[in-house]
Amino acid sequence: MTAAVVVLAAGASSRLGSPKALADLGGRSALARLTGAALTVSGGEPVRIVVGAHAAEIPAALHGLEGVEWIVCADWRLGRTASLRAAARTIGPGRDIVVAPVDVPLVTADTFGRLARAWASAGAPASGWLAPFVETASLESVSPPTGSRARFGHPVVLGASLVRGLEALAEDAPLRALRERATPLLSVPVRDAAILDDLDTQDDLEALQRRFERQG
Repeated sequence: MTAAVVVLAAGASSRLGSPKALADLGGRSALARLTGAALTVSGGEPVRIVVGAHAAEIPAALHGLEGVEWIVCADWRLGRTASLRAAARTIGPGRDIVVAPVDVPLVTADTFGRLARAWASAGAPASGWLAPFVETASLESVSPPTGSRARFGHPVVLGASLVRGLEALAEDAPLRALRERATPLLSVPVRDAAILDDLDTQDDLEALQRRFERQG
């Protein structure tokens, strides 16, 4: 069974001053770009998008966005774990989940594909956690990287049993608390530096826009 894909876009974006999901990147919103890449591994299912602080504004602005299901997280102030918990409850038990924060909007379809293939190759471990990393080493193995050059990013894949563990976490626990319970911790190398992005401020947005224009 294909992992469910969840995009986290529930935050207030207070430092940016407007919803990150609607930030313009080359004439398309950050959310539209991320969702488009994510749909390539959704197996025909909708990409679930969790909204919260801007639960009315974002879907209204992107009403033509196809292949998505909107999920409203009333507890969005508690952070990403609360958003992911809301998505998991909507999706139902027994599903692996790909977690893609809208803060990392330019992840490529190729990276999503590498994650999907690596997860399948590893046997989709029920309590596993898979993250991409950027390194100049081989792009074939699915194993913890060696050396200090590896930099980990998003999206990440969570096994179904690990997802169930969300219910046992404190309401405001950070998502890394779930990672601490994961076994095995897996990683896959990618050539996509966009996995390291963090869209948080206006300066971040302008840097992403400049990079997007250069890659044009």
